[in-house]
Amino acid sequence: MAARSISKILASTSPDFQAGEKVLASSGWSEYSVMGADKVQRLPEVEGVGETQFLGALGTTGMTAWFGITEVVKAGKEDTVVVSGAAGATGSMVVQIAKHILGCKKVIGMAGGGEKCAWVKNHMGADDCLDYKDSGFKDALIKATDGYVEVYFDNVGGEILDLMLTRMKRHGRIAACGAVAEYNKNSEEGYGIKNWFEVVSNRIQIRGFIIFDFLDRAKEATQRLVQATKEGKIKVSEENETVVETGFEGIVEVWMKLFEGGNRGKLITKLV
Repeated sequence: MAARSISKILASTSPDFQAGEKVLASSGWSEYSVMGADKVQRLPEVEGVGETQFLGALGTTGMTAWFGITEVVKAGKEDTVVVSGAAGATGSMVVQIAKHILGCKKVIGMAGGGEKCAWVKNHMGADDCLDYKDSGFKDALIKATDGYVEVYFDNVGGEILDLMLTRMKRHGRIAACGAVAEYNKNSEEGYGIKNWFEVVSNRIQIRGFIIFDFLDRAKEATQRLVQATKEGKIKVSEENETVVETGFEGIVEVWMKLFEGGNRGKLITKLV
């Protein structure tokens, strides 16, 4: 199974890497892996930043957020941006990039539970965060998006995406990044989009993407995010990742936490 990892080199025939060095690699879920030197990247060192952040906020997760908000929907200072899954790995980075780097007019997050919403507002910098588990969520969203919005960054799909189609301005832009609400459902169990005509009548642009679309620009994104971290515009700490120690046999159980809301920020498995 494919996976990105921080790995330690046990032996090397490359002059560029020595045994004992730590590298970022697409090693998959395996205890050992043989890889070409061109397939690994030396683990960067940034003062005050934990190494696991390069699997999340400063790794492919951060890149996904960066290219999604800057390239896919091209958010700018004049835009109001709504982000679902705002307490998750990608969503929390989208909130920070939109607010602190791009300077978007207003950033509204969605998360499950009051504690997560408070974190999105107080630590990530969102102007508002709505609890989708609250019985008054729909009314709260309508109020928060009074006047409608230009940009929606979707990490969840399902009913929330359908509702957001009714809150978009004409020519609004939606980045379709994930659909966690639908991942474990078959075609009969899925929510289904009921407000699709809003896309037509309001000329809404929806663009799906995955990080592989931008891997040739990975270095660019990493440099921008690391610099923003050094400048204090992006916050990375133990608060925006959930590291779970487990043996190899416990990997599946750990990753099911993604679908239970058991993580804040990036969910990382540390094999012990």
